[in-house]
Formats: sequence, C-alpha cells, structure tokens
Amino acid sequence: MKKVLLCLALVVVLTGCEKENSGDDLISKSSLSGAVQKGPFVNGTSISINELEENLSQTGKTFNTQITNSQGSFEINNVELISNFVHLQANGFYFNEILGEQSSAQLTLNAISDVSNKTTINVNILSHLEKERVEYLIGEGSTFKDAKSQAQNEVLDIFGFSSEATQSSELLDISQSGENNAMLLAASLILNGYRTEGELTELLSNISEDLKEDGTLDDLSLGSDLVNHVGYLDVAGIRENLETRYEELDIDAEIPNFEKYIKEFVEGTDFEITEKLIEYPENGEYGPNILDLDKLQYSGGHNNGNDLSLAVKLKKSATLMIKITSLGEGLPWHWSGSDVNWNIFKYDFETNSQIFNSIDDGKSCDLNMVFDVGQYRIEYFEMNSDSPTFSKEITVTE
Repeated sequence: MKKVLLCLALVVVLTGCEKENSGDDLISKSSLSGAVQKGPFVNGTSISINELEENLSQTGKTFNTQITNSQGSFEINNVELISNFVHLQANGFYFNEILGEQSSAQLTLNAISDVSNKTTINVNILSHLEKERVEYLIGEGSTFKDAKSQAQNEVLDIFGFSSEATQSSELLDISQSGENNAMLLAASLILNGYRTEGELTELLSNISEDLKEDGTLDDLSLGSDLVNHVGYLDVAGIRENLETRYEELDIDAEIPNFEKYIKEFVEGTDFEITEKLIEYPENGEYGPNILDLDKLQYSGGHNNGNDLSLAVKLKKSATLMIKITSLGEGLPWHWSGSDVNWNIFKYDFETNSQIFNSIDDGKSCDLNMVFDVGQYRIEYFEMNSDSPTFSKEITVTE
C-alpha cells in the first residue's frame, strides 16, 4: 500500500561565529543552513526566520529564503542577531508518508528556539504544538529552557510518551534511529491520519489552543479525532513509503521503530472512538449485508431469489477493496440492477474470486447480489492495504 500521517521537521544548521548575547552584542553567523524534512518539502517551499526578544515578541528582523532542491535544503548567508531567540516557519508542499505521495495543498509549521550554543535546530510537529504553550509559560515568568521542557512533556503526554522523552524536540529527526525519533514519527502519523491539509491545520491549531493555558488536552473530542483515524494506519506501508522516498533522494536514512509507539498509543489511550471511517451496516438497500463483520450465516440461493447487499459506508478519504472467493465450484453469484459506487472486476475463473473496489470516498457503496448455496471467503482491504485488514468465511443456505 502506498499510504500514509504526516511528519514534518525543519532542520537548521547554524555555522560561523557563535556568541551568546549579552545585551547589545551581535551574534554573527556566516550562514544559516538546513533542510525541511517530512520527508523533504519540495522546491519552492518558503522559509522565514524571525528574530525574537527575550519575551518572544518580534524585533522586526527577518531572514527569508526558499528550498531549491529535492532534498529540501536551504541556506541563508551573513546573519547577524542581537537576540538568542528566533521563530522559524516553513510553508510548502510535502511528501505525505501515509499516502505515499506529495500533498495536494501547502502546510505551515512553526517553532521557536534559543540559538545560543546550538549548531542544529529541528522544527517539527511536536515543536509546532509546543509553541503557544511555551509563549504562555514565559509570559507567566518561566525561563525559556524550563518552558520548552515542560511544554514538550505536556504535548507528548497526549500520546502517553512523556515519561520516555529524553531529548528535546529540537534534536529529533524522523530519518534516524532512536526512541525519541520514533516518538516524533509516531505522534506525527497519529496527528495526520487520513486528514486533508486543511483538516490537519485545524486539528493542530485546536490542540495548540487547548494546551496553551493548562498543558492538558481538555477537549476530549480532539482526542477522539486522533483515535478515530489511528486504527486505519498501515504501518508496514508507511515504513515502505518513507524508505522508498529517502532512497529516491539518495539520503542514508534509518527509519526508527515508530510502530512500537503507535501500538502503545492504541493500547494505552483513554480517548474513545466516536466515528469510524469505514462502516459495515447490518443491512443494505437490498437485504442483509454480506460485509457485516458479525454475520456468518445467510439465507439465499439462486432458486429462492433471496437478495443480499454488498454495502459499506465510507467517510472522506476512506477506500475499500473487497475480494470474494468461492470455496466451491462454478459461477456462484450474480447481481442485478446498477451498482452503487463499486468498480467491479471480471470474475477470475482460476481463483474463483472477484474484486470489488470502492470508487468515491465520502459515499456509500451497495450492490444487489444473489448467491448460490455454498461457502465463501470475504477479504477486506481497507485504505488501499496490500494485505487483508481482516477476513471472514460465510455460509449461504437455502
């Protein structure tokens, strides 16, 4: 499956003279260079670096550049600062590791950092979620260092990872091994799910605002938004997508064990599932639904004319492929009338099977079917998965 939840990081390498600010002293750097990771952002992504006062208000000094190669790298030369603090922002198209393709719209991520005594600054979805909380804590009198540490732990606590974090989000990289890098990638995938860029932007904004004053996610509906999608993630497909992408870019990557933390979140979260992206109703328009996960026995038979339905309800971004295999002989089923949102492949006489693909997401699919008496295997391939999400065997009687 070529799928995949977005993980984004902006990696900035600072070179040149590094001197901690002591008031009016300049911090001079021969260049600021780095790369926008997600996988990489594409050519044309805009990068801005804004100097900040100690209270994190902007000084008015800004440096702008853009990505000019497929690896997402950029460079700004001859930078002089009077403050240790900067705000970084990246806006552009990116590689979506869940879908295995370039995004269809741009995404903006932000971060704030203390650049004193640093040669590397990473900006990612975790630091994006930390930003408003850090600003609030500093406004309440906290030091920058303490605010960053507290905010990071509070963000990670949403996913149940906070007690395991040992590195600052500014040092994390999804293309490298390590537990903390794995937490970043897992959190990014959970947040992205199968959302559009606009939906992801809204979710990040809502979570940031919710965390701002007390550091906890009080709106449980936002937590439900996370668990509603995470069960559909194909972690094997995501790993393949990332490895292929970095290979294409000739980047020596070692994707961390994010699967471990996806599993931890699913098994440990208290957030409740409130909506399924794919639903298999008990009945369709034409009769009992053969896709109902809980039903294994059906009354049918060509001679009896008992109609059955091939029915599913799809939310936006949801896809489904169904493979039906006869465990007997002959052509054991037929359908009548028009199919609703199904692309029907030819019956394969070698395997006694047939494929049914959903066409449009956000719609219901249904088909009027009549089965011969016998046994059948039904395999469900959700979200373009290469392997069955689950399967069942049904018996059709007179």
